[in-house]
Amino acid sequence: MTPKTATVLGIQVHLLSDYVRWLRTCWHLGQGVHVVTLNAEMVMLARKDGDLAKAIEQAELVIPDGAGVVLSLRLQGKQQERCPGIELAGYLIKSIAEKKTEREIFFYGGVPNRAEAAAQQWRDQYPNLSITTQHGYLSPEEQTQLCQQLSEQQPRLILVGLGVPRQELWIAKNRHLCPQAIWIGVGGAFDIWGGAKQRAPTWFCEHNLEWLYRLYQEPSRWRRMLVLPQFAWASLITRNRG
Repeated sequence: MTPKTATVLGIQVHLLSDYVRWLRTCWHLGQGVHVVTLNAEMVMLARKDGDLAKAIEQAELVIPDGAGVVLSLRLQGKQQERCPGIELAGYLIKSIAEKKTEREIFFYGGVPNRAEAAAQQWRDQYPNLSITTQHGYLSPEEQTQLCQQLSEQQPRLILVGLGVPRQELWIAKNRHLCPQAIWIGVGGAFDIWGGAKQRAPTWFCEHNLEWLYRLYQEPSRWRRMLVLPQFAWASLITRNRG
């Protein structure tokens, strides 16, 4: 069951041809999984943040979400396709809906009403889906209540949209509450599913330029994007040393 791994600047990533199929197998076996959607920005942050690096190392599945991670793997001779986290999460939701399972899904994160708007979009498509939501701006007391709620409900798919690294650290800390669940950090997926933002057009996605469209939508992200050339340079140096 353990997939093959490679490393991108010291951070592990798992290599599979079909991540959804692997997760479906875990689902049927009742095996809990923490899925990390790895991109270049997260790699660079994990090299400085030991807690984040540990959370990624302990995750059962680390997928190549970003174009930079795929490029780094190809520099190592590994032809791995990119697997956007928002698409992986969407495939799992559809799979649950089509099998008409009564297992509950939980959306956690985002500003008030954002996760609920995302959930309603999915309910409109699949009325049989059971999705519970909670926004990401909770007091300590509300956090305690949330943990109790998860422990009681035992949802099997838990999507956490708190941003990096908060969502990865939160999952690593709390996944024991639902040991059979698939936990995925989904970043801004609720914004897109709920209609607050638009995902990049297909051309951008197919040419690994989704990051450029996001920068166009949110110019304030430019400071965060400064790590991309640093990542590319570090990947080239690592390849040449090898």
